Amino acid sequence: MEKDEGLFDTVKTVILAILIAIVIRTFLFEPFRIPSGSMYPTLYVGDYLFVSKYTYGYSKHSFPFSLPLFDGRIWKDEPQRGDVVVFKFPQDNRTDFIKRIIGLPGDKIKLENGRVYINGKMLEREKIDDFVLRDHQGNAERFNQYIETLPEGKKHKILEISDFEPADDMPEITIPKGNYFMMGDNRDRSDDSRISVGFVPEENLVGKARFLFFSYNDEGAWYLPWTWPKKIRWERLFDSID
Repeated sequence: MEKDEGLFDTVKTVILAILIAIVIRTFLFEPFRIPSGSMYPTLYVGDYLFVSKYTYGYSKHSFPFSLPLFDGRIWKDEPQRGDVVVFKFPQDNRTDFIKRIIGLPGDKIKLENGRVYINGKMLEREKIDDFVLRDHQGNAERFNQYIETLPEGKKHKILEISDFEPADDMPEITIPKGNYFMMGDNRDRSDDSRISVGFVPEENLVGKARFLFFSYNDEGAWYLPWTWPKKIRWERLFDSID
């Protein structure tokens, strides 16, 4: 009898823990892993971060499997230009993307020779030291690195291969009400609102990227476990995301 009660208590504890985890993931924070380099130098491949789900309110995409419990957003708060956000890819409403909000509803935005214009004004940028990426064999790839300043004064770093890449020119467009224009910080290596992403409806916003809780360079020899600690990017742990 005591054995049965012990098993029941264990099952009850496990179920309660699962329910608590679901509530936290749905309403508070959800972890994500960065799979691509579209947000260098802000986010690295292998970064693990927490996204706050409550920042912009909740939509069906706040729930596991995007359960269609309601339309639109509830308890919503407006995102700010420059926020780094996770959202559902508008073309399938399933795939998670992470980019930076560059254009707000009603903005007029265009690109000309790699420079971004918002409402007729070109964003300022300042050249700083090149950003260098190295693969597991030590080969280096250099990018032009800039500090870009948004209209409200927020600054962030961006990378450019050059100002004459395929996505460096775009005619002026107006962002529709309830939509946002996203760009990756790695400007010439990002599929964003300039390419297949298009405008992102507010309903597709999942949450705001807050801070890293782990970062791991998984390139190289995975079968050599004694090298694993060296692959952890200790200096990036618990960095906030700006």
